[in-house]
Amino acid sequence: MYVDTTNLAEPIALNAWSIGRTIYIELTDGRTISFPADRFKILSKATEEELKEVEIRLNGFALRWENLDEDITVKGIMAGNFQLPLPE
Repeated sequence: MYVDTTNLAEPIALNAWSIGRTIYIELTDGRTISFPADRFKILSKATEEELKEVEIRLNGFALRWENLDEDITVKGIMAGNFQLPLPE
C-alpha cells in the first residue's frame, strides 16, 4: 500500500501483525512499534489466532479486529493510552 506521507503531521500504520500476544505496527516514519495485546480488555481475552486477524483501517490511522469488534487508534497506542496496566 502506497501512502503519501509528505503532509502528515503524525506517522500512520503501513503494516500491522501479531507474534504471540504482541502486536507490531510498521509506521510511515520508519519505526516499528509494539505493544502487548493484554493491555486492552478485548484483546486480552482473544486467542493468538484472533490477534493475527488485525487489519489497518482509516487510511492507517487505526487498527481493526473485525471478529472481536475492536478498534484502536495508532495515535492512542503511540501516546500510551492503554486500558489495562502491565501484567505483574
